[in-house]
Amino acid sequence: MNKMVYVISGLIISIAAIFLLFPNREITLLAISASVSSTAYYLILAVWWSRNRFGRIRKRTSYLIMIFSLIFIVLPFILGLFAMFFYPISLSSFFYGISVAGFTLTLFYDFLNIPLALYHKRQEEELTKQSLRDYPLISLIIPAYNEEKCIEKTIESILDIDYPNKELIVVDDGSEDGTYEIASRYISRNFKVVKKKNGGKWSALNYGFFLSRGEIIVVVDADSLVSRTALKEIAKRFQIPKILGLAGNVKVLNRNNFLTRCQALEYVIDINIGKRAFAILGSTMVVPGCLGAFRRSALMEMGIFDPDTVTEDFDTTLKVLKIGGVVQTSSYAFAYTEAPETLRDLYRQRLRWYRGTFQALLKHRNIITTPIFDFLSFIGYPYLLFSLIFIPICGLTALISGIMALLTGGAIIFLQMLLIFISMEFLFSLLAIKLDDEDVKLVLYSPFFVIGYRHLRDIIRIKSLIDVILKREIKWTKVRRIGRIKEIGRYEKTK
Repeated sequence: MNKMVYVISGLIISIAAIFLLFPNREITLLAISASVSSTAYYLILAVWWSRNRFGRIRKRTSYLIMIFSLIFIVLPFILGLFAMFFYPISLSSFFYGISVAGFTLTLFYDFLNIPLALYHKRQEEELTKQSLRDYPLISLIIPAYNEEKCIEKTIESILDIDYPNKELIVVDDGSEDGTYEIASRYISRNFKVVKKKNGGKWSALNYGFFLSRGEIIVVVDADSLVSRTALKEIAKRFQIPKILGLAGNVKVLNRNNFLTRCQALEYVIDINIGKRAFAILGSTMVVPGCLGAFRRSALMEMGIFDPDTVTEDFDTTLKVLKIGGVVQTSSYAFAYTEAPETLRDLYRQRLRWYRGTFQALLKHRNIITTPIFDFLSFIGYPYLLFSLIFIPICGLTALISGIMALLTGGAIIFLQMLLIFISMEFLFSLLAIKLDDEDVKLVLYSPFFVIGYRHLRDIIRIKSLIDVILKREIKWTKVRRIGRIKEIGRYEKTK
């Protein structure tokens, strides 16, 4: 592995020491100690569980682990409240308390995920050296609705995949454009194209599933370009019987403006830090619709795709995890996708994502009260709740408090905190980029994950949460297709 990865990891960890130069070093030291102790607890738990080969944990042990997990999860918030009352009550003390809680959570996230991500990278490098024992039949299902601008290149990329035993099924979900006609040009012995009445993505996936014959089911979005080696990488992972799901590495194809480049960095960070870490725990939380794979037997057991959320990929992943399956991530099985290029389309996409995520979390809320789901109960579900609810609220509150602090004499502490968080995000992003051998220029957009782009996502998350709580009608918000995948320069990298 590139030595630079270890250098960057050391820099991310050592930057915490900068806080010791600030006033109230006692609070800072407590925050670092809380982060380190929480990290140590979860790392020990992860090593123990992985050595136990992801087996089920006894009920009594599960409850004990859940109690300790709850203590470590709430520790940053207790510390934030303590820091808030360290000063006389004021706007500055309120901002300081929120910053301390956020800092503690950020350090915990980094300290936990970085070693797990590096370990996962090392595991993957070893896995690439292994050869396939056999080539199980893999069925690729493409649900499509009004995708005439993208479907042709998607099909061509799949037909070009280097894998001898595959079948492709395109399900036209009642398109009103030329999607069916374009796809029909490619019909062959192992390529089916069917058209059905519009019923939603979940129904198209179920339709395709019952037409399929493969032992492994791979879902591909109609605007994705799949790498030539993706199916071999997927088949290698499914040689391990306990693996029931696998998330592919999704990359942004159209990096042509500020929004798409921020999304490109977001995807890189997500796959190369968060998903790698959860893969070590066997609990990757989302198998994406752009490129995701499930074992056929698992889909049969848990009841295939449901209509009650607008994020069938997240819902299905949770169902697979709940039946005891291991879900992992492959950074070598990758696909390029077209990202929204305007604020309006980004808003519509994320509104669906976050609404559907809250729907699925509400649907599967028994995870948090049932420790038999192991790491899903101990860290996966609680982490998602905090990242989707507390972190956005905390981020927006910190921004508002920081702006008010600037206007009322608290500029120094605000700017100090801002500088540290930007520095940490910069190094964290650089690590993710190095892990995936990505375009290093993307790191220039990392400051916007501290202020700007991050708060845009936070606002949409809070809006989505309110919509779900108030039980507003939630429909599929489709993003306008531009057809960038026809510009295949980036696609050449998949060959």
